[in-house]
Amino acid sequence: MLIGKVVGSVVASQKDEKLENLKLLVVQVHDHNNEPQPSYVVAADSVQAGTGDLVLFATGSSARQTTLTENRPCDAVVMAVVDSWDLGGENVYEKWA
Repeated sequence: MLIGKVVGSVVASQKDEKLENLKLLVVQVHDHNNEPQPSYVVAADSVQAGTGDLVLFATGSSARQTTLTENRPCDAVVMAVVDSWDLGGENVYEKWA
């Protein structure tokens, strides 16, 4: 799993039928210190995440392991919204702070 921040969404009116009814999010990758990196991924949303949410996402074959994305042509999926994050005993992120 990787961590990132939802920074936008993608609307595609013409797509493969297996992608119908999937919300597509633009996620900016973050490093272990919650610093944004210069890379982005478009991920299918399986947890109703929204813009500004810090999320866990998976890529590759792991992206097709959720109930929503099973047997669909997805290379990335958001599978959790992060509430808090500690690293070495230090708080890195707190959603409600």
